[in-house]
Amino acid sequence: MEYTSSEMMSVTAARALENGTTCFVGIGLPSEAANLARLTHAPDVVLIYESGTLQTKPDILPLSIGDGELCESALTTVAVPEMFRYWLQGGKVNVGFLGTAQIDRFANLNTTLIGDYKAPKVRLPGGGGAPEIATNAGEVFITLKHSKRAFVKDVDFVTTLGFGRDGKGRDNVPNIGKGPTRVITDLCVMKPDPDTKELVVVSLHPGVSREDVMEATGWEVRFAAQLESTPEPSEKELEILRELKARTERAHAGE
Repeated sequence: MEYTSSEMMSVTAARALENGTTCFVGIGLPSEAANLARLTHAPDVVLIYESGTLQTKPDILPLSIGDGELCESALTTVAVPEMFRYWLQGGKVNVGFLGTAQIDRFANLNTTLIGDYKAPKVRLPGGGGAPEIATNAGEVFITLKHSKRAFVKDVDFVTTLGFGRDGKGRDNVPNIGKGPTRVITDLCVMKPDPDTKELVVVSLHPGVSREDVMEATGWEVRFAAQLESTPEPSEKELEILRELKARTERAHAGE
């Protein structure tokens, strides 16, 4: 089957979630990937959203964390303070799945502003629960579309900690998760270098060249010595993803 680069990204991101994982899900691309995982290879994945919904199984993709679909399809809903203090800070979340507006070479995320802090060009929605998720989850997956606008050498503002401005932001800090372990884009998969924590391309999606990634990245990106090729989406994965999105569009259109 033919597929788009966006579908390639969503399927690859979904495959990163293992069955039985407890995942704190961000809205947008992370939500799409997490629910695709639940509907395919990971039926027992436990999805948690910031509004307090535990083990939710939405039939459509939520518009926001306050979407009634999340509460209606959840095993239970708890207060937001309990969600963060007991579940997240208590070490019960394996994976935080996040999106972002900007990411830099050390996987720091910016969802606060573009430009100078005192006179920004653009104001963004802010961090929400992402800073806490990235700090306390066992590890963090990040998914976003690849462009020089998004992949910058240094983010304009560190909303959510990756590995700090120098790659050492998590060193010797107790009670903190491993941080970002993979970044999935519509071009490739990246992982932090074990020593420097700088993001390195470990897998190219089909039809994508090194030059494509270099042209879309705002720093001199490095590639793994053993560069892999990302497996293509299966027919089943594409069918389930497309039906999920079609269902979502119909529901949001009031049909």
